[in-house]
Amino acid sequence: MSPTSPKVVVFLHSGDYDRVHQGLSIAAAAVASGRRAEVYLFWWALERFLQDRLDEPDFQPPREDVADRFETRRMPTLRALLEHLRESGLCTVQGCTGSLAALGSEAEADKGTIDGWVGWTAILQRTAGVVDRFYL
Repeated sequence: MSPTSPKVVVFLHSGDYDRVHQGLSIAAAAVASGRRAEVYLFWWALERFLQDRLDEPDFQPPREDVADRFETRRMPTLRALLEHLRESGLCTVQGCTGSLAALGSEAEADKGTIDGWVGWTAILQRTAGVVDRFYL
């Protein structure tokens, strides 16, 4: 990565499979091009990760036609995208402490595939000046 390659930040709020897939795909595209990526999980996206619901597409409302295409086209699952991001060494996944508390999930903080926990003060500091931000 060159010093001029800015990082990409993805804020995932929705836990909808398609939105989480899109966010992780954006991060995967960033790391594939040698850019650093940071993924921040809030509310329902955080809940999905804590509950380890990363394998089966569960579209709401149910879309069997899309789920079937995912399988026949061998599109990566959320877990596969996450593994790619981890293997790159260029991406971190951070959970929001406020969302964790709002969900009442503090006992689950050690579960899942989250690299660390941050509050809004840290998030604002880490993402200051980042142009490539995606909110899903």
